[in-house]
Amino acid sequence: MTRAQGLRRIRANALVLALGLVAVLLGLFSATGAAAQGPSTAMRGMWIASVTNIDWPSKPGLSAEQQRAEYRKLLDQAVSNKLNAVFVQVRPTADAFWPSPHEPWSQWLTGVQGKDPGYDPMRFMVDEAHQRGLQFHAWFNPYRVSMQDDPQKLVPEHPARKHPDWTFAYDGKLYYDPGVPAAREFVTEAIMDAVREYDVDGVHLDDYFYPYPAGGQQIPDQKTFAEHGKDFANVEDWRRHNVDQLVSELDARVHEVKPGAKFGISPFGIWRNASSDPAGSDTSGLESYSAIYADTRKWVQEGWVDYIAPQVYWPIGHPAADYAKLVPWWSGTVAGTGVDLYIGQAAYRVGQDGWTDPAELSKHLALNAEQSGVDGDIFFSAKSLTTNAAEAMARLVADHYAG
Repeated sequence: MTRAQGLRRIRANALVLALGLVAVLLGLFSATGAAAQGPSTAMRGMWIASVTNIDWPSKPGLSAEQQRAEYRKLLDQAVSNKLNAVFVQVRPTADAFWPSPHEPWSQWLTGVQGKDPGYDPMRFMVDEAHQRGLQFHAWFNPYRVSMQDDPQKLVPEHPARKHPDWTFAYDGKLYYDPGVPAAREFVTEAIMDAVREYDVDGVHLDDYFYPYPAGGQQIPDQKTFAEHGKDFANVEDWRRHNVDQLVSELDARVHEVKPGAKFGISPFGIWRNASSDPAGSDTSGLESYSAIYADTRKWVQEGWVDYIAPQVYWPIGHPAADYAKLVPWWSGTVAGTGVDLYIGQAAYRVGQDGWTDPAELSKHLALNAEQSGVDGDIFFSAKSLTTNAAEAMARLVADHYAG
């Protein structure tokens, strides 16, 4: 067992003892010794995406009051679906949904990068979530700088313009280079500012580390590898090491500042296929290990995350990535590690090919219940739960969240 895993188990055991004491003190046990029925402690989360205004705000340039009204409506929707957590994207493109000393205000708020929205969205969002009994997990995209690749279109004071050696362009977008130590430290510090300043319940990363492969294009980091990768025989192992460093460093720093906060990642749903590694899953899809250099299984084994939330965005019976095969694989992966497992659910795909059965999502949770390692679910994303997936979600809530 690693030191991180040992500390995680100590924290978990202490929490169990504390909760037991609170239960006794509050008189939650009847005279006969039967426990009163309480709310589920399993994760029931919802992602609220801000990049390109997927969920919130619905479009850039809304007034502060319009933004607040939209957000309250999303939270009320979460409560009506009996959810208990929201994962809100507060740093979508090397920008900020709070007054950051490191990065500009997000263009997805006002339509103009760097323009003050007139209030502190992060403070508002955290407070509104907590008023409804919802956990607030701050979601950060670590390396994406811009959805376009011209640094001159960024505000003049943007760190990516001041430090062009920290960046590379790939497939029409601009990224911080994970192989540049100064860039990685900057990203970590930009995230930690929000962790220090706000009462967040968790720090959340998505599946974007190195960019997903595009049309045979090569990642332009040869110079960075020559400068910083001398201890590695190949660029692939070096890239995975770079991502490992970000993950392990964030884990340590988040818990140093907020010991009770959860640090977790929602990676692509396949680590490796069994055809590539006997320890992999019975799948034949893209692998996070080799495609985006995210060694997700290692993060669990090392105890660098409190939870892992793989995006198992395929239906039961999918020929290349069967939900019914991937979830047991992930359940086995977290076994004995002290790391929680939440399943990322593709509500946005309901109604597409392979997702025409409105009971598909409900069937996923029924399958999860058969796996001892599954500790809950997170749904992508908020808008889908009232549009294409509304019927499917209503059925899921009736089938699994009624108690």
